[in-house]
Order: sequence, then structure tokens, then C-alpha cells
Amino acid sequence: MAITGSGSLAISFSVFVILAAFLHKVDSQNLATDNVSVIEGETATISCRVRNNDDSVIQLLNPNRQTIYFRDLRPLKDSRFQLVNFSDNELRVSLSNVSLSDEGRYVCQLYTDPPQEAYADITVLVPPGSPIIESREDVVSEGNETELTCISMGSKPAASIRWMKGEDDLTAETTVEETYDRMFTVTSRVRFFVTKEDDGVPVDCIVDHPAVKDLLAQRHLEVLYKPEVKIVVTYPDGLTREGDNLDLTCIAEGKPHPHQINWLRVDEDVPPHAVVTGSDLYIENLNKSYNGTYRCVASNAVGEAYDDYVLYVYDAPTTIPTPTTNPVNTQDSRAGEGAPQKIDHAVIGGVVAVVMFAILCALIVLGRYFARHKGTYFTHEAKGADDAADADTAIINAEGGHNNTDEKKEYYI
Repeated sequence: MAITGSGSLAISFSVFVILAAFLHKVDSQNLATDNVSVIEGETATISCRVRNNDDSVIQLLNPNRQTIYFRDLRPLKDSRFQLVNFSDNELRVSLSNVSLSDEGRYVCQLYTDPPQEAYADITVLVPPGSPIIESREDVVSEGNETELTCISMGSKPAASIRWMKGEDDLTAETTVEETYDRMFTVTSRVRFFVTKEDDGVPVDCIVDHPAVKDLLAQRHLEVLYKPEVKIVVTYPDGLTREGDNLDLTCIAEGKPHPHQINWLRVDEDVPPHAVVTGSDLYIENLNKSYNGTYRCVASNAVGEAYDDYVLYVYDAPTTIPTPTTNPVNTQDSRAGEGAPQKIDHAVIGGVVAVVMFAILCALIVLGRYFARHKGTYFTHEAKGADDAADADTAIINAEGGHNNTDEKKEYYI
């Protein structure tokens, strides 16, 4: 029984301890506050809140455990602390013109037995100064690498830096250095190769920090590049023919501007009477011996470039007199002048064919006519012998017989 009694006593004591701890935890939750982040120079507000207050006293202590406010009284002689609100359930105090020295843990204290405490950490944010962007070289030639550096100094906490070239993100190398006064300096570098399209493109160093927005530094790239060359035909508008003039203009753009523009004829000499005036090439009275490739070469400090124009001189156009009735188009002389001749031969051949056909038809008609109309002869010999029964009787009955031969007559119809 003794053993049983001792065990029951131990259990009861354990339950009491647990219950007391639970009740203490519940009581400690009556006091609450919040951490505060504030930008240097601005105002921070600390709120000590009590639930179900039983008329216990609320006070606020600084990180050095000095009383700032006891109820609605301020023992601390620092006028930057001002009472915002005091009631049985809240003590709210503001701290203006916050500096780094104000950073730390502030204590809300409730006079109970035992006293309750809640902690509010004030974090002071120091925005960085304006970033500084530097370039390894002010001017870079196309195809080369450039390096830019961006520095953000005097911030708390450390700032983050990102880069953009136009609309594209750049990858950077970043280092962070903490100074003696708990401030940070951030250095970021980017390296990339440039092209002529990068000339004039902005490169932005963008600084992100909780105390500031839209903080950036910008540098426009200056890129040198060799000329871009294009030959434009000023005259003529269409085909180049013998006897025409030729006027070519060489357009060259580069950075720096091309200092020299030359005309040449690939694999041959330029015609002796060709005239070169600056970027223009003029050749008059063209002929086929001028055929070839003409090249404009432009150069500057970065390099040189060229453009070609292939000249082909066509035959001079042939002019045919225009009839008053039907106009005839002018033909290329290389196609010959056979078209009009072919038309004349066809007409002549047609006329001859019609004539021959008419003659042939006439001959056929005449032949058939003469074949159908042969000569017929009638005589009066043996007249009356038509009714004779036989030949002998016919001879006897013949009118006049053979003795009348002298009286024979012939009729031709």
C-alpha cells in the first residue's frame, strides 16, 4: 500500500507541473508585439498589445533595458519617442528619424507575477547610393570583347545587381564586401563581345534593394565597325545599251565614316574616259568592250568592304518606221529584223497561190466544156431509104441514087 501511495503522489505532482507550465504558457501569450523594418531617417512604430488585461502595467524598454514608457509616462529623455496610443490593451510608441544606432531588440513588458515579456526587433534599412557604372574602354571595335563594372555602395543589407543589354539579360560576376560600419559594397562585372548592331544600345545596371526601387545606371555602347557598301544605278533606269551613258553612285556607311572610296574594274582597267568624282563613277557612250565587273571599295580605321556591279552592254535599239494604220513594236537588234520580212513573203506567197489556183480552175472548166461539145455532120445521101425493108431496097429507093452525087450538100452545125 505504501508503494501504491507513493506512486499516486508522484503522478499527481507531475500533472500539477504540466498544468502549471500550460497555464504559464497561456498567460505569456497575453502579451504580443511585432518586428519592425524601417528605412534610415524614417519613423518606426512599436505596438505592445495585451489580451484580457487585469489592470497590469505595460511598459516599453530599449535594447539597453532602459524604460522608454511606463504606462503613458516617458522616463527616457529622448524626444524622438512619442506616445501614439495608450489603453488597458495597448501601448503604442513611435520613434522618428531612425538611425543605425536605434537598431536592436525592444522589450514589451507586462507587470504580472511573474512579469511577461515580448520582443520587437527593429531592423534599420540603409538604401544604397546611386550606382556607378564604368567601362574598360569608351569605344570598342566590332568583334572585340568589352567589360563593364557597376558598383553599389553604402547599403544595408547588401544590394543585388542585375544587368540588361537592350531587352536581353546579361550574366555577371558579383562580389560583396562588408565595411566596418555594418554597411555593404557590391561590385558586379559583365563581359561580352560586341557587333555593329550593338552601337548605341543601352546597357543598364539595375540595383534591387528593399529600401529603394528603380535605381539604375546606364551606359550606351559605342561600337566602331567597317563600312557597309552599296552601289546604286543613277542612270539609266533600264537596260544599258550601246551609246548610252552610265552613272553609278557608291553609298558607304561606317563608324567612323569611310575616309576613302575607290572604284576599280575586276581583272581589267577602268575605261580611260571613265570619270570618278568622289563616290560616283560616270562612263559615257557605252560599248560592249566595257562589259565587266565594277567594284566600289570603301575603308575606314576598322577595315574595308566592297560592292560589285556587273555591266552588260546590250545592242542599240533598232528603230522601224511606224505605219499610219498599224503600229509595229521596236525589236531588239539581236533578234534580227526578220519579222517584217516574214510578213511580206507570206503575203506574196498567198497571192501567188490564189492566182495559180484560179488558173487551174479555169483550165478544168474549159476542158470539160470542149469535151462535151464535139462537131456533128448531116448529109442528104440515100434520102428516103429510111422506110426500106432491107439494104437493097434502100439503095433502090434512095432519092437520086448514085447518079446524084453532084447534088450532095453538107451542113455543119
